[in-house]
Amino acid sequence: MKHVDTPTRPSEATPQIPDVEVTLHVNGDPYRMRFDSRVTLLDALRDHLGLTGAKKGCDQGACGACTVLVDGKRIVSCLALAAQYDGREITTVEGLTEDGEPHPLQKAFARHDAFQCGYCTPGQIMSAVSLEAEGRAGTDADIREFMSGNICRCGAYPNIRAAIRDVVSEGNDASL
Repeated sequence: MKHVDTPTRPSEATPQIPDVEVTLHVNGDPYRMRFDSRVTLLDALRDHLGLTGAKKGCDQGACGACTVLVDGKRIVSCLALAAQYDGREITTVEGLTEDGEPHPLQKAFARHDAFQCGYCTPGQIMSAVSLEAEGRAGTDADIREFMSGNICRCGAYPNIRAAIRDVVSEGNDASL
């Protein structure tokens, strides 16, 4: 068996990844940004805009800590390339407050002690906003199923469901 070393010539070097320029509409404000085309939406929000509510948990789309809303629908932002969302409306947990007043679900999470360490809370709240807006909060089983993409290491699931039920039963509009 022969082994041949193939020298790498400069022309065969890895090509440069081009930057992209996008406008992300985040929490109602437009941001013109330029970054590497491989930047995830999560990294654009955290590293480029300083919005640290969405968390980097698993970085594989399995834990839900990075959940944000795009055009009112929830996504896991760690798997989404930021360039895909040029011109789209993105809502993070920071964008839920109105005139400095917490969103009804944020208040309910506090009332029901629906968090312990708090790491998963922003993603849980964003999923809960989406759940209510889509009318999927009918039963505990519905809530459990819809929220199954959000993992809570502390096991506060009963309190999270209670907070969601509280907002839905009060007839509060938890949507945006």
